[in-house]
Amino acid sequence: MEKHFKFTNSVIGLPLFFVVLLWFVFWLQIRYDFDFVENGIYPRTFSGLQGVFFSPFIHADIEHLYNNSIPLLILLTALQFFYTEQAMKVIGYGILISGCITWSIGRDNYHIGASGLIYVLFSFVFFKGLQTKYNRLVALSLAVIVVYGGLVWYVFPSPEITGNKSISWEGHLGGLLAGFVLSLVYKTPEYKKVIKYDWEHPDFDATADKFMQRFDENGNFVNLPQENEEAIFTYYTADIPINYSVVPDQKKESKPQS
Repeated sequence: MEKHFKFTNSVIGLPLFFVVLLWFVFWLQIRYDFDFVENGIYPRTFSGLQGVFFSPFIHADIEHLYNNSIPLLILLTALQFFYTEQAMKVIGYGILISGCITWSIGRDNYHIGASGLIYVLFSFVFFKGLQTKYNRLVALSLAVIVVYGGLVWYVFPSPEITGNKSISWEGHLGGLLAGFVLSLVYKTPEYKKVIKYDWEHPDFDATADKFMQRFDENGNFVNLPQENEEAIFTYYTADIPINYSVVPDQKKESKPQS
């Protein structure tokens, strides 16, 4: 496993804690007959602002809760494992931003459920993986779009059918936009590629590089232009006469026989 990805107890603990908290709130609702729906987001009303913080923990029925629990477990685990430093900020600000968007554009009805947070996580993991250009995170983004790509269709208005529960597409759209914005805001310098070569620097000038000068604009290998340099000859003269004497060979070595 690479040094960037470290398995800790929080990788499992955070998703489990969050999902167990949702089930505990739902248990309180049915056990003591509480009506938490009125604590959800009611758009463009002052009292409806409380739902920005409370709505992700409120669900209409057990089917609604179950459908949100599985994606939350998977996406929260991926977020905590691959983006440990950004995880809590993404969750906190994701709930806040998506809730405010829902409060601003939503229909006049109570909006509840953790689906907005699911779209925050989906959007952040997908877009952040593409932005980092880190192989494993790009692969994670592709895996998320393959498994949960169908969620994109639920960010568009759908006709309300009498007798069926209406889907809060405004909350989904708010979560998708919030996740995208957070992917731009929170940088991941730990995944930045280490620069090893001069040509990897953003200010690299190919025209000043000796190797790159060997290629023309078409990529053909060429010789470097010859620099015109004047030849400089240096020599010394002397007025002292020099006498040479011939010394016979004093070695008496036998000549090789042919």
